[in-house]
Amino acid sequence: MSTSTTSPPTKNNRKKKKLKLTMPHLFWMMVIILALISLASFLIPAGEFAVDADGNVDADNFRFLDEQSPVSPISTLMLLLNGLSESAPVVFTVMVIGANVAVVLESKAFENILNWTTYKLKDKSTYLLISTLFCLMVYIGGFSGSDALIAVVPIGVLFARKLKLDPIVAMGVTTFAAMIGFGTGPQPIVVPQLFIELPPYSGFGMRFLIMNFFMVVGLVLLLLYVRKIRKDPTKSHMYGNGWRPDENEVTAEDEESTLTAEKLSWRSIAVIVFFIAQFGAIVYYSTQGDSDLLLNFMVAISLVTAVIMGVLVNFSSNKIADTIAKGLADMAFVGFIIGMARVVSIVLNESKIVDTIVYFLTRPLLEVGLGTSTVLMVITFGAINFLIPSATAKAAILVPIVAPIADAIGLHPQLAIQAFQFGDGFTNQISPVLAWLLGSCAMAGVSYGTWVRWVFPKILLFLALSCAIMLLLVSVGWTGGL
Repeated sequence: MSTSTTSPPTKNNRKKKKLKLTMPHLFWMMVIILALISLASFLIPAGEFAVDADGNVDADNFRFLDEQSPVSPISTLMLLLNGLSESAPVVFTVMVIGANVAVVLESKAFENILNWTTYKLKDKSTYLLISTLFCLMVYIGGFSGSDALIAVVPIGVLFARKLKLDPIVAMGVTTFAAMIGFGTGPQPIVVPQLFIELPPYSGFGMRFLIMNFFMVVGLVLLLLYVRKIRKDPTKSHMYGNGWRPDENEVTAEDEESTLTAEKLSWRSIAVIVFFIAQFGAIVYYSTQGDSDLLLNFMVAISLVTAVIMGVLVNFSSNKIADTIAKGLADMAFVGFIIGMARVVSIVLNESKIVDTIVYFLTRPLLEVGLGTSTVLMVITFGAINFLIPSATAKAAILVPIVAPIADAIGLHPQLAIQAFQFGDGFTNQISPVLAWLLGSCAMAGVSYGTWVRWVFPKILLFLALSCAIMLLLVSVGWTGGL
């Protein structure tokens, strides 16, 4: 019997462990935020804006109050139930939406369509294959994006190898594309809209157009890279890491293990049709129905559609119920965070410091005009997103302040939310704390540094285009139409 000994960690190893970048769990982030807000209620002078007869804020008429109304840490904790109670309609709506998406994912409808399409096109033109896979991934990311899409990366790896392209292309047709959809699509913005009390899916048409615009831009950038490394493989960002186009041939066994010759199921098509149709129904109801009952309608149609989709893919009644229950459970924590975020708003308002914070933050914005203000918002949100990739966390942290800022400078909430989405979305592609990105890099065999060198110029272009779009939306006075 042999024994092995393990040497104690060296000083250098201990240093490396200490330098590892980790973000605190979202729960602890919210606890810290509540503690800081409570402390701020003691330190920041109370103040208020004057309002007119219609309740509009007069940004030029602000006064400090004579008395402070601080909220102690104990009182802040006692407000948790209030926050959860006041957020109940939003919380349960988000949970039911989560159940709806859970049924779609469990149905494997997206995977069936993706596998069928890529299998059919595997021997076709390089540019046709890449374009089709890229567009599919943008739409999947825009309507149901999540960390689960890491599982698609091996398909990209297979075809990159088959087409003698580098692993960056593998990530380009999967993670890069899906994150473009996730960062610009109509679905991921619903929770921030609910935070800011905008009708969910309002502005759906405009955001759908924006998503398609960035899809085209991203696809062109990827195809230009493909053409460049086809012409000169030494231009590949992976060439220095040992990649060569004539190595790592795809075997029949590799192909069979990644793709199957499955048929396109009518059930998958029906599920996707119902899944997309419900968005149209919600958008229609938001414009034609009773706006006070929009959340009621969303809960009803999301639940009914979830059941119908389960029936379409031949789930048993128990499996439908179990999948819905799992979707509800998965979103329960998000709902709790929404309730904690509501406590932030309550403390800010009860302590009378929100107007003081807004007053000092809006002074520079009032000097530069609405267009430039939205550009500054995009840049600010993008910088924050680099360290806090969770859209829910950022919405919980920022929206209690963003909403009154937008009100004070006369910026429509839709524009504020659009600036939030642009800033929130694109820097996901380089966030060192996003599991989706790091997992994709690991599966494709691309180092984080190499990926950043490739994608960073594209992110700068996306942000520049985002700022231009914000200026255009402000100039036309967009308020969520289309």
